[in-house]
Amino acid sequence: MAQRLTINYEKKPCYDIVFSQDFSGLGEELAEMDLSERKLCIVTDSTVEKLYAQEVLETVRDKCRKAVVFSFPEGETNKTLDTVKKAYTFLIEEGFDRKDMLVALGGGVVGDVTGFTAATYLRGVDFIQIPTTLLAQADSSIGGKTGVDFDGYKNMVGAFYMPKLVYMNVSVLKTLEDRQYFSGFAEIMKHGLIKDHIFYEWLLDNMYEICERNPEVLEEMVMKSSTIKKLVVEKDPLEKGERALLNFGHTIGHAIEKAKGFELYHGECVALGCVAAAFISWKHELLSMEEYYEIRDMFVPFNLPISVERISPEEILRLTKSDKKMEAGKIKFILLKKVGKAIVDLNVTDEDILAAVGEIYFSEEDLAE
Repeated sequence: MAQRLTINYEKKPCYDIVFSQDFSGLGEELAEMDLSERKLCIVTDSTVEKLYAQEVLETVRDKCRKAVVFSFPEGETNKTLDTVKKAYTFLIEEGFDRKDMLVALGGGVVGDVTGFTAATYLRGVDFIQIPTTLLAQADSSIGGKTGVDFDGYKNMVGAFYMPKLVYMNVSVLKTLEDRQYFSGFAEIMKHGLIKDHIFYEWLLDNMYEICERNPEVLEEMVMKSSTIKKLVVEKDPLEKGERALLNFGHTIGHAIEKAKGFELYHGECVALGCVAAAFISWKHELLSMEEYYEIRDMFVPFNLPISVERISPEEILRLTKSDKKMEAGKIKFILLKKVGKAIVDLNVTDEDILAAVGEIYFSEEDLAE
């Protein structure tokens, strides 16, 4: 029997997260929603379409009046308003109305694009999430954040809009290429660092099984990680306080992501941002030197970077100033008091950021040595 978590919104049950090892339970979940007179649009990308679109289409086809697939080219560079515009056009031409539903089948980009389209098409239609990457299962599919990039700036246009269901088939993680899989693990590690030192230690204890993608360990890992995010988003669904802690590693991480032209994966940039934030935490005398170095080095066994080449620290600083998490001209920077305990700090200086980027940056001179 599939395991599940219920996410509450304003202290009332809002949607379930279902954990499974296949898609067999998806039809039953949709049957509970009584979709017999509604149309479904499966939104996916060009990579996931080849892998899972047909299987999901066959699963949902007899649960609704009509099911269609809208696909767009994969990649962060397509998480834009142009893609949303194409989705609007497709839905209009297929005659979708406010009683119909979208299905996000894919990673974080697909989930964000689908969620934002659902939030804004005809002032809001229902949608469900079927995340197919570890990054999406660990983070972006939970909590109702939707949005797209604007002129290369991450998630500058978006909305909070809750799905009706999140269905996680953990077995799909075996089809991910290594780099994408470990990119997603950065968000898992982040949850332990900011909220649960016991989970952080569990990750280290199960390092081999995680790297080998043991199915039972993966399901337990994703469920534990989802439970942490559940507790945070239920307390602060619209990111007015504690939910900001989930941005640990993201301020500098997003800046690196843009500076590198999105050639690095999101999770790789988050890992770099976590190292930089831990460094600042040490410099602010919140962490000991030993704690900082342990946090830094623990990304390495999971094939995540702790240094980056060919960036300008000054450009990274400039890009952090355009981050959407600015508040009254100051960056809401997330630091660590210890493993499992994060805080919001409004006193991180430009010099702190430059020093932190210097810690993870390999210059041309370094590369020549």
